[in-house]
Amino acid sequence: MSNENIENIQDIKEISIEDSMKSSYLDYSMSVIVGRALPDARDGLKPVHRRILYAMKDLNLSSKSPYKKSARIVGDCVGKYHPHGDTAVYDALVRMAQDFSMRNTLVDGQGNFGSVDGDNPAAMRYTEARMTKISEELLRDIEKDTVDFVPNYDDSLTEPDVLPSRVPNLLLNGSSGIAVGMATNIPPHRLDELIDALILLIENPEVEDSKLFNIVKGPDFPTGGIIFGKKGILDAYKTGRGRIKVRAKVHIEQIKSKEVIVIDELPYQVNKSKLIETIATLVKDKQIDGISEIRDESDREGMRVVIELKRDALSDIVLNNLYKSTQLQITFGIIMLAIENKEPRVFNLRELLELFIKHRKSVIIRRTIFDLDKATARVHILEGLKKAVLNINEVIKIIKESKNSEVAKELLMEKFSLSEAQTSAILEMKLRRLTGLEQEKIEQELKELYEKIEYLRSILKSEQKLNSIIIEELKEIKENFSSKRRTQIVDDYDDIDIEDLIPNEPMVVTITHRGYIKRVPLKQYEKQKRGGKGKIAVTTHDDDFIEQFFVSKTHDTLMFVTDMGQLYWLKVYKIPEGSRTAKGKAVVNLINLRADEKIMSIIPTTDFSENKSLVFFTKNGIVKRTNLKEYSNIRTSGVRAINLDENDSIVTAKIINPEVKWLFIVTKKGQCIRFRVDEVREIGRASRGVTGIRFKIDDDFVTSATVIMDENREVLLLSEKGIGKRTTASEYREQGRGGKGVIGMRLTSKTGDVVGAVMVREDKDLMCLTSAGKMIRVDMHSIRKTGRNTSGVKVVNVDRGDRVVSIAKCPKEQTEEIDSLESDI
Repeated sequence: MSNENIENIQDIKEISIEDSMKSSYLDYSMSVIVGRALPDARDGLKPVHRRILYAMKDLNLSSKSPYKKSARIVGDCVGKYHPHGDTAVYDALVRMAQDFSMRNTLVDGQGNFGSVDGDNPAAMRYTEARMTKISEELLRDIEKDTVDFVPNYDDSLTEPDVLPSRVPNLLLNGSSGIAVGMATNIPPHRLDELIDALILLIENPEVEDSKLFNIVKGPDFPTGGIIFGKKGILDAYKTGRGRIKVRAKVHIEQIKSKEVIVIDELPYQVNKSKLIETIATLVKDKQIDGISEIRDESDREGMRVVIELKRDALSDIVLNNLYKSTQLQITFGIIMLAIENKEPRVFNLRELLELFIKHRKSVIIRRTIFDLDKATARVHILEGLKKAVLNINEVIKIIKESKNSEVAKELLMEKFSLSEAQTSAILEMKLRRLTGLEQEKIEQELKELYEKIEYLRSILKSEQKLNSIIIEELKEIKENFSSKRRTQIVDDYDDIDIEDLIPNEPMVVTITHRGYIKRVPLKQYEKQKRGGKGKIAVTTHDDDFIEQFFVSKTHDTLMFVTDMGQLYWLKVYKIPEGSRTAKGKAVVNLINLRADEKIMSIIPTTDFSENKSLVFFTKNGIVKRTNLKEYSNIRTSGVRAINLDENDSIVTAKIINPEVKWLFIVTKKGQCIRFRVDEVREIGRASRGVTGIRFKIDDDFVTSATVIMDENREVLLLSEKGIGKRTTASEYREQGRGGKGVIGMRLTSKTGDVVGAVMVREDKDLMCLTSAGKMIRVDMHSIRKTGRNTSGVKVVNVDRGDRVVSIAKCPKEQTEEIDSLESDI
């Protein structure tokens, strides 16, 4: 190996690839953070926006100049300042021209610059642009050395590191961007409020934050909408981070017998056409009910999206569904992250306002120094001209006798003690300056300059004067560019609960032997007279029949008790709604049942109060009472409700309150027992319970149970062949728990075994369900009252092979109202 190669090897340094990757990635990250993705906290602009505006200034594209092709602007920006893709530059230019993206647009666009529907802008060769009046305020005084300039990407030109910006642009127009490991999302605000807050902060730097928050009420989006709640706003203003809820602004119109929802304003950055498409899809998939048609009637006058509702649909419910499921309501996450001194930082509202004031002070001081230097230099020249005019004959003589201008310059400097600049001005002076009028002009200009210099020096010496200039300029901006608030802020916001989306109306819930469950609006069942044939409530297979049904409201909680003693929870509205003849949905798809687990009882409830108990009745006559609060901790996997003996199962379960005095148990063979609730003390969830009734016949078992508050009330018993009767509860003499009971119904071959028992109420009707799926509604008072040891009267005509399997009560008032509506239809 040659000596040269050996020396080259010795020059090689070992570098850890991990350290090299870390260093390179950090360099890349900071380049993205500072150079591309995040705005400067002073002028609120990202580098690309700043370069676009500066390139437009280079092209003299003021608000009064003729428009120029966007392609020309983009080309100058890319060629001179922004060494990235032209598409990115044009996209940024387009956004600055969109009045639905910017609170105050910085670019005045001519042509197609996109729309709120998400339409793409025309190509840059077709569109034209120039600066707006407010963007001129961002660049004003830039030629007076008010900001630092840095070399461009190839060191051939310089560009401003920040713009002087008389406008608090960061908060005015907001900003959004994703960098490496961080993101910013600053909402737009109203200019009037920002300027008032800035003036207050300048006049009183120690002002409390709460007073600033009273002035800057919250974000003001260009698309309007409604902000619900101030907590997220205050969080953002105090900490730099917060979350706000923004809703579309809508109103309701009445067209004939139908309601129409009209969308007037959308939340910020929501695509109108995609929103309409989403709503249409949800309606098609039946995830949102009540909508018949959607039309976009927007025009140049403004936005108008019409959502026609079906005849029976409620606008409030449909709206809540739309807010929950679509971008008619969005959550805007505020992150007030910006760059200060080349470092990213999260700012609160006060810090951003103070930083802008600090920036304006720096700009005005530098502008004042620039103007002072310029005025001083001009005074210096004028003083030389004045001296020359006063000695004009001698000056002319020296110039005439000099060999050349250099000699003349030296002689003049020596003779009159002039500077080189003054001498050059004298030599370049035109003869007309020798007139008396011109001499007066020099005197007048000098006088004005002396006053100006004194004023400029006073600004540099006085903080108060500096502040007054900032305030004066801010008031000028406010007067020229103020506008009304577009986004409404509502003080309180209540989170939408899923229950708010669904009307709380009575439902008939049915569950079949094979485990199919459904809910049907109660209004679909008309009241019939005693002895009617009923309506088909569900279509079942030959080997299936309805085991249970009850009437409950959509907001109620259902507690499912299984044959294994487990308890599960489900809201009624989560059960699929079907027609009267629909099969329903397998309950195993709604709750987490085990493979060999079967639902034995369903208990509806509205709350889990401490003064209530849950009482279980089993097939073998066991009774167990547990405080309802022990079942309030809802779990998807369920909890142990009762420990069952072998070959035992739940028959029913009831919620009881302190007004309940007796428990009433009915067996298949017609035996009944009434004993006091106090005889069954409250025990824990996983306990077995105590004996409630003993059977006279070996094959007998409990078929139903209920609770009694007043022994003067009547109990209604019904047999499987449709025979029923009402009997006063007091006729069933009170016994001790664990007795064999008394005869509650005389059974024959015509009656069949007892199906169930319910307490008679004047405001309730009786609903009977047969194994063939027929359901009939009967006024309880149409059933004759008889003694305890009797058979009763015909309540339901049961077809051969069919039998009554369950009974329940339903409300009378709602029923009658619904029936009258149905009869009208």
